[in-house]
Amino acid sequence: MTHTADRRTAIVLSPMALVIAAGCVIAMTGFGVRSSMGLFTLPVTEQFGWGRETYALALAIQNLVWGIAQPLAGAVADRYGTARTLAAGAIIYSAGVLIMAYAGTPELLYLGAGVLAGIGIATCSFGIVMAAFGRMVAPEKRSFVYGVATAASSAGQFVFAPLGQAFIESFGWQMALVYFALLLLLIVPLSFALRGKADGPSPDQLDLPFGTALRRAFEHRSFALLVLGFFTCGFHLAFITVHLPAYLAECGLTPAVGSWALALIGLFNIVGSLGSGWLGQRMPKQILLSTIYLGRVVATGLFLLLPVTEVTTLIFAATTGLLWLATVPPTAALVATFFGPRYLGMLYGTAFLSHQIGGFFGVWLGGYVFDRTGSYDLVWYLGILLGLASAAMHLPITEAKAPNFQPALAPAQ
Repeated sequence: MTHTADRRTAIVLSPMALVIAAGCVIAMTGFGVRSSMGLFTLPVTEQFGWGRETYALALAIQNLVWGIAQPLAGAVADRYGTARTLAAGAIIYSAGVLIMAYAGTPELLYLGAGVLAGIGIATCSFGIVMAAFGRMVAPEKRSFVYGVATAASSAGQFVFAPLGQAFIESFGWQMALVYFALLLLLIVPLSFALRGKADGPSPDQLDLPFGTALRRAFEHRSFALLVLGFFTCGFHLAFITVHLPAYLAECGLTPAVGSWALALIGLFNIVGSLGSGWLGQRMPKQILLSTIYLGRVVATGLFLLLPVTEVTTLIFAATTGLLWLATVPPTAALVATFFGPRYLGMLYGTAFLSHQIGGFFGVWLGGYVFDRTGSYDLVWYLGILLGLASAAMHLPITEAKAPNFQPALAPAQ
């Protein structure tokens, strides 16, 4: 009996358990704040008399800066350590959200919610956490562990969306952002558990400068297709995260329905992310990705065809949640399969840049189209077309090591 209890204690207190627990809380907090930004669309624009394009552009800049900074943050974490990168990112992120709370001009909004928050998210969110996890687990377990990290991010959306709405209703939107900024600072002490950096290359892998690794990665056709397909994921997620609450308000539903729709996406995404990680170990990852994008097309099409009610909204949110970040575990696992863990932070970050360019257009076009047409319909339809293209694009991907990263291709001395 005592032996069993001691064994359980050892498991709970093992370094890996602590790393995963800390990483999950970091991912939950960083992504939870980001995923709640759509709750502030109406309060911010109504108070300052701005069009929705102004607020949308700030978050579009955030997505773009996040994407540009992600491979750089990944490279810094690979070379100088995860803990320092996460701690610095949390401070920058918190500062950006605090500036956003008191931005009286569009320019300050672009600086806080756009540039600083984008840099902060890139350096303290699940992309850096997943790179740390990838260095510490066996290749056959990576897909599932990535699913765990992604599910933790989803839990953040489930917690922070209703929490943010409660803060707004109780304290006003500005104080809600101040409280979010303070919560982000909790990442600083938690980051200590993820200290460490990438090891050198394995015996069957070249030790390449990062610039050379990036160039060779894009010479690999499967990676190029994966990067292009990830654009659609960012377009879908960013548009829905920022504009769904406002879209539902235009359809006559209350702000509470919008917040619970985002929360329900996060809740069901826990199941979707874990399921995607599990399936990624049992079926071709490119087929899984193609199926996910096709599922989004069907869900969105039905949502637009049916009347928008609380019931149809919550069903759409639950279905979308199952497919939300389910793309991340197989995408990260494919990058690790192509190139190994040595370059995972930078090369997954590069794929994520495509995701965030898609996010830029999803957010900005939502505001631009609404201000000029009074409707989001054109962006919904564009999302469907992109989903079909992405489903087709993933089919030719080959799940195998990239040959131009193998020592056999090293130039003769």
